[in-house]
Amino acid sequence: MAEEKKPKQGQINIELDADVAQGIYSNLAIINHSQSEFVLDFVTIMPGVPKSKVKSRIVLTPQHAKRFLKALNDNIQRFEGAHGEIKDYQQPPIPINFGPTGEA
Repeated sequence: MAEEKKPKQGQINIELDADVAQGIYSNLAIINHSQSEFVLDFVTIMPGVPKSKVKSRIVLTPQHAKRFLKALNDNIQRFEGAHGEIKDYQQPPIPINFGPTGEA
């Protein structure tokens, strides 16, 4: 029998399931926060379709949100260094009806 590889001291063994590896396409992120957490909701909206669902929700501590921002910024800088500037096209504001509305 082959021996199972054990992570070295200080390393983490991370598994990626096949269904998660497929990824989820998102063209809208809604970000909210409280004093103790950041909530990132990823949505796919399609032209002419008036209703969309949150496809994935990630909840982060403020410290992890800041680390995520730094890591994403570092990756964008490396990408632009290799492929040129990412153009940021202005989008018209999207009216968002998120969740039930309150009634008195």
